[in-house]
Amino acid sequence: MKYNPTTFALVATLILSCNAGTKTDNARLPITGTWQLISGTTITGNDSSVIDYTKGQRMIKIINDNHFAFLKHDLNAPADSSNNFDAGGGSYTLAGNAYTEHLDYYKDRNWEGKTFNFTVSIQNDTLIQTGIEKVEAAGVDHKIIEKYARLKE
Repeated sequence: MKYNPTTFALVATLILSCNAGTKTDNARLPITGTWQLISGTTITGNDSSVIDYTKGQRMIKIINDNHFAFLKHDLNAPADSSNNFDAGGGSYTLAGNAYTEHLDYYKDRNWEGKTFNFTVSIQNDTLIQTGIEKVEAAGVDHKIIEKYARLKE
């Protein structure tokens, strides 16, 4: 039986193109993982404030292929029953460096159902997220710049 090189090339191209759009188990977005918030800058008008999240508190953001969640608490438990705990989450989309969070769960219901648009960049094990948080019912309208460090698995 003779093989025509053109036919062989065509069949090989068809086979490879069928698998080109298939997502493998090992395929991950570069943003997926667990991230620890290191610092956050909030800019409102001409005023800005920076919070060092490595002192006295800890916050992590967990991102899988289509959802995110964040959890924050004080490192030193208070003597009384108060607890400085914060959490939220929802779905997200990522197109290039345009990261959009759809907040489905949060302790302040004024934030739920809102969409927040950010720009993200990843340099080595550092994620930088920049965008506007605007929630009229909560009196919030500011720019944030958050820096996260990837936690090792």
